[in-house]
Amino acid sequence: MQPDVVQEVMRPPRPKARLLAAALLLGVGLALPSAVAPSDATWTDSEAASASLSAATIPAPTHATACRYVPGVLGLGARVEIYWKLPTGYQLSNVVTEASTSGLGSVLAPLTGFSLVTNTTLLADGSYRTNVPANLLGGLLGLGTELEIALSIADPSGWRSQPLRVATNAGLIAGIGGTCRNL
Repeated sequence: MQPDVVQEVMRPPRPKARLLAAALLLGVGLALPSAVAPSDATWTDSEAASASLSAATIPAPTHATACRYVPGVLGLGARVEIYWKLPTGYQLSNVVTEASTSGLGSVLAPLTGFSLVTNTTLLADGSYRTNVPANLLGGLLGLGTELEIALSIADPSGWRSQPLRVATNAGLIAGIGGTCRNL
């Protein structure tokens, strides 16, 4: 007779051991950084789309005739006269007046102490004449220094037009030799 052979039966792992192994793997997975970044683009499509974008274009004031430097009497009452046209649909209140001295790094800045509305006259042909008194330009215009005056339209949208520009020079003494030219 043969001795009884005892067969060993393998039992499946216990449920507690499975849960412990799953928790351990989950913990390791959360602790290590993921190599794949999540994305919303989980599909592809062969269709194409196109669009265009454009900025607002604000019409600029235009020159009507050549500007003039009026020296006054011995420099008193000297002024620059700018002749220009306002674009359709805009008013004098939309115009911004700026000035700068010529040269590198020169920046246009608001012309302080100046009212465009008060110093501008509507002429019979529909154009405007703006008088810029030289005394306002005093610190900027002197001993041959050239000054640039610019008028631009400030649209309610926040955009500005290209400026209408004139350059003026008060001359050396009492306005003698003063000039103005449209740019």
